Amino acid sequence: MKKWISILITVIFVFSSTMLVFAAPAPEETTKVRIGTQPWIGYGPWWIAKDQGLFEKYGLEAELVDFIEDKEVNAAFASGDMNAANIATHTALKLFSVGLDLKLVLVEDISTSADAILVSNEISSIADLKGKSVAYEEGTTSDLLLNYALTQSGLSLSDISPVPMPASDAGTTLLSGDVQAAVTYEPYISEILKNNDSIKILYKAEERPGLISDVFVVSAKWAQGNEETVRKLLQVWDEALQYYQENPEDARKIIADAVGSAPEDLVTAFDGVQFFDVNENQKALSGDFLTTIQDVAMVSQSIGLFETIPDFSNLIDASYVD
Repeated sequence: MKKWISILITVIFVFSSTMLVFAAPAPEETTKVRIGTQPWIGYGPWWIAKDQGLFEKYGLEAELVDFIEDKEVNAAFASGDMNAANIATHTALKLFSVGLDLKLVLVEDISTSADAILVSNEISSIADLKGKSVAYEEGTTSDLLLNYALTQSGLSLSDISPVPMPASDAGTTLLSGDVQAAVTYEPYISEILKNNDSIKILYKAEERPGLISDVFVVSAKWAQGNEETVRKLLQVWDEALQYYQENPEDARKIIADAVGSAPEDLVTAFDGVQFFDVNENQKALSGDFLTTIQDVAMVSQSIGLFETIPDFSNLIDASYVD
């Protein structure tokens, strides 16, 4: 009798344990998202988020896909291979103007001194660039900055000898003496200045605040079924930016590692970038940045990104930062 009671107790225990296993709540499903990026410190908070596990905190499995040239990340996003992308403001305008269904949901940063025109010491003004060879990447922030600087001095591209090439190569080409000027951005600026004291900065992006800026865009079609994911991504950005502000030394090391430079070589680069959190975006996306977009559009039109300036009223979606 005792033997049968023992067997019965065992069966009940096993059955109860099995039911508990089946009754246990299933783990929350992870949402996958692919984000296009480049080795630019303005996108640094995403690498901080990756390092600090912030994507996982919000149930996201984020793949940060790095590209070297603007055209590469633009093509990947336009093809639908990326759900979201970090791109320059003028690039967002260009993609929107050709009919790409995207939404600008976050202003990430503006460059003050992290984008610049570098020259050899004998050149002292933008006017001195007349007739000179200038290396820059067409259709990028470098193109935008160069054209704006030339226009402010009464010049145009026809007054110089353009030498198109990736921004990553422009500075080294200047070092070799093959051109007299180069337009590029950090970390390339710091690397060039560190290696040759005969090179100097002639013109910085701070001459027109906001002209060189970066935004976070998402596929409108993808966002329609992933509104909560977009909001979570902005929360991740906000927390990563908070970490940057509270732990600047460690945060800058994370970003420097991601872009392939030493933190001590990027001090001026970090100082030349202003980040925007979600609260600041609430004001920017409904006010100040709208004016900036119009200025960027005018310069973009002058460099041939589009013939007529389109209506950008449907480009920005501020609902995710409200």
